[in-house]
Amino acid sequence: MTIAAVSSVTITLILVGVFLAVILNTTKLASDLENNVRVSTFLKLGVHDDSKEIVDPKDNSKKITNPDYQKLAKEIKAVPHVSKVTYSSKENELDKLTKSLGSTWNMFKGDSNPLYDVYIVEADKPENVTKVAKEIGKLDGVDRADYGGANTKKIFGLSKVIQTWGFAAAGLLLLVAVFLISNTIRMTILSRQREIQIMRLVGAKNGYIRWPFFLEGAWVGVLGAIIPSLLIGFLYRIGYIGLQKSLAQEGLYLLSPNTFVPQLILFMVVVGVVIGSIGSIVSMRRFLKI
Repeated sequence: MTIAAVSSVTITLILVGVFLAVILNTTKLASDLENNVRVSTFLKLGVHDDSKEIVDPKDNSKKITNPDYQKLAKEIKAVPHVSKVTYSSKENELDKLTKSLGSTWNMFKGDSNPLYDVYIVEADKPENVTKVAKEIGKLDGVDRADYGGANTKKIFGLSKVIQTWGFAAAGLLLLVAVFLISNTIRMTILSRQREIQIMRLVGAKNGYIRWPFFLEGAWVGVLGAIIPSLLIGFLYRIGYIGLQKSLAQEGLYLLSPNTFVPQLILFMVVVGVVIGSIGSIVSMRRFLKI
């Protein structure tokens, strides 16, 4: 029964941890996208709009003055509702990824860099981002103009689905966990009826008798929280590294594992203790007649 109770708490907390991580991150991304007034304008390969000098196409050993220097930047600034334009080379974009995801990305420096030169365009208002992105996407030399607004509704929809079904499933498992812990404590009480009767005869108070069973339920919750805490923390860091590299180019970031994972682990431990304590209290009220 004890193993069953601990296993139930473990399964419950794993699901609660997964759903909580997904819900909080999708909510954050949706909020960031909704308030995002930036358009990431990726330049086509071979377009060096921010370079004053370029390699002479006729002689690779020579450099010439770039006749189209900041031509595209001026066209972008002329687009209605554009408030600010900032250039970021593909080297700078790689440095951002390296800082956020680790030194592994240093292997892509130089000719191996797969990123694009980018103009970060800020609109005057969030509602004008769509118009700005469409106009910039038509300009010659622009590979694509990305903004977050197109995905906001999808992310909000996904978040609502996860909240509805995730919390329902987690709530059902919480009840199962409480039931199993309650039965575990009940079996313990039944096996110690003689000891409890002796304790009462020598004058032990009700609280003194109840306290060990209460602690037993809490410890079942703590034991059930160990595996979920380690598993969720490990999986979240892997998921963060895998997803963040694609989001960073859009200026979007998931919750940092350095702060989110410790908070999530603390939350799961607290929930485990609460589940165990509730199961113990339910059992004592129903079966411990003192």
